[in-house]
Amino acid sequence: MRPTHRRRATATGALVATAALLAVGFQTGTSAAQTTASAVPAAAKAGKADPGALPKSLTPAQRAELIREASATTAATAKELGLTAQEKLLVRDVTQDRDGTTHTRYERTYAGLPVLGGDLVVSESKAGVTESVSKASRATLKNVDTSADVAPSVAEKQALGAAKAEGSAKAKADRAPRKVVWLAEGKPTLAYETVVGGLQHDGTPNELHVVTDASTGAKLFEWQAVETGTGNTQYSGQVNVGSTQSGSTYNLTDGGRGNHKTYNLNRGTSGTGTLFSGPDDVWGNGQASNLETAGADAAYGAGLTWDYYKNVHGRSGIRGDGVGAYSRVHYGNNYVNAFWSDSCFCMTYGDGSGNAKPLTSIDVAAHEMTHGLTSVTAKLVYSGESGGLNEATSDIFAAAVEFYGNNTSDVGDYLVGEKIDINGDGTPLRYMDKPSKDGASKDAWYSGIGNIDVHYSSGPANHWYYLLSEGSGAKTINGVNYDSPTSDGLPVTGIGRDKASLIWFKALTTKFNSTTNYAGARTGTIAVATELYGATSPEVKAVTDAWAGINVGSRPGGPDPDPGTVFENTADVSIPDLGTGTSTVNVTGRTGNAPAALKVGVDIVHTWRGDLVIDLLAPDGTAYRLKNSSGSDSADNVVETYTVNASSEVANGAWKLRVQDVARYDTGYINSVKLTF
Repeated sequence: MRPTHRRRATATGALVATAALLAVGFQTGTSAAQTTASAVPAAAKAGKADPGALPKSLTPAQRAELIREASATTAATAKELGLTAQEKLLVRDVTQDRDGTTHTRYERTYAGLPVLGGDLVVSESKAGVTESVSKASRATLKNVDTSADVAPSVAEKQALGAAKAEGSAKAKADRAPRKVVWLAEGKPTLAYETVVGGLQHDGTPNELHVVTDASTGAKLFEWQAVETGTGNTQYSGQVNVGSTQSGSTYNLTDGGRGNHKTYNLNRGTSGTGTLFSGPDDVWGNGQASNLETAGADAAYGAGLTWDYYKNVHGRSGIRGDGVGAYSRVHYGNNYVNAFWSDSCFCMTYGDGSGNAKPLTSIDVAAHEMTHGLTSVTAKLVYSGESGGLNEATSDIFAAAVEFYGNNTSDVGDYLVGEKIDINGDGTPLRYMDKPSKDGASKDAWYSGIGNIDVHYSSGPANHWYYLLSEGSGAKTINGVNYDSPTSDGLPVTGIGRDKASLIWFKALTTKFNSTTNYAGARTGTIAVATELYGATSPEVKAVTDAWAGINVGSRPGGPDPDPGTVFENTADVSIPDLGTGTSTVNVTGRTGNAPAALKVGVDIVHTWRGDLVIDLLAPDGTAYRLKNSSGSDSADNVVETYTVNASSEVANGAWKLRVQDVARYDTGYINSVKLTF
């Protein structure tokens, strides 16, 4: 037996990761819980959660038994859900509340083929009554022709081309094209999924998934499975880390936390490297030049994160099976990033610029390990709005773990990068109270937010978490000054970080799924808050108000917001086939900038709306994407109101709606465009 010890270690923290991600302009479909029955907790008291609705701490053996039981009844569950005879369910995860409510997460197959975007969660009472079903797609899965018209080689060539654009030099896919059913966009489509490896431009490993229509050869979707992190790093000082002893040798293996191991890649980019070991039980000296220092930091951050999830939320390890992931430090040369990879089930950290600042702080470790948690629970696709929510989940729990750690050298805060001075002027890299202060992240939701980098589209969810935790307005927390606005100009009263974290954790593990977007996240968190605190509780009101504060939904029973001033152009403007039509709206008499929630009312008459790409052009020419073209968007006309965060634009001037027809045969015209300031 190797005794497990808690060790003292001197650890130096590291740097903030820079974003180096594939930006995909695609919005996955709305995902929301479909509630078939609801229960208001009888024991819920103001300010206290219903004990029965809290997550139950399951041992790995208990979880395995629940999975076995659920797997034995998948056919009955499929029948109850009204699935077709060709659909089968596969159990991926099971969690349970203290009152016996069980939440089972399923993947689906159709005629033996994996269904991407077909995942769902079934919540069942202790008595076996189905209480709710949350589906990634509400589309009916039937009448899918499983005979491909396109050869797998076509899909592989397309995937290799997409990976090449990201920097990969691979000449062959790592995973040959496999036939799947693509359901994430609504209509079920036979497709190929191809995975290409290699390295991206900045040295990050590539694990690009490309989905190709098996009938037309058109690319349907792509996403990156290697999830890079952006977090801050400070010195953690002398800390306790878990290690084991074998004879006269000590290893950086945490026997008390699932045997989490920390390896030294020594500037390599593949494999596990060498397990940190030595003749003594002191790891590092506080200096980056000592390779053990980064190892101690990574081990410490991983240990805190393990403890947080187990002690606060009752989850034993990322998968809930009591098995630890592992960490690799000293990846690459001058690599300024850190990432999580499902394929190795591990966190990996670069050494930063000049190999002098390893990215191994508490919150970076928590951020990366949380990507692992997301991958085995909601499995939020790392693109579009679901990708922003994926990133926000890691930021949210990075902050929660940092506060939980109560490290005097790295106090809890809602800032990212405040100790590193990446900008060279003493400012943090990112802010949760007002994300737009970093110059790229967004404070509030708008219709095109799924088209930007996931690190920046995470801003509204980070902002929601801050508002729910602390409330709006100016305040000082742990010596840091914050001042959080709301998009509707109305105040939000916080309920405390512990409650906010609990609500997000339970929504992630019991409500969210692979295609959840901001609207679906709102639905899921309100449902969880209702389960925990009751439908009329201050907590449910705060959750709803915080979403309204980032322009997702409204405040029931609250004062009506200012209806604003409307500027409109009703003149018809032709949209030629394969051409462009532009309608101008002149805004006058306004002071200052446009609102963060500028409403853009669009009325377009057209015979095939899927051909259209629609942008709002600000007076200075900045384009805000309202709608992408899509071969599956088979309706006519566009009559919608979009929301744009135009707060960086001067209000007065000529605003333009630009409509581009990017495919042949269909024509139409702009009937009207209306801007509400």
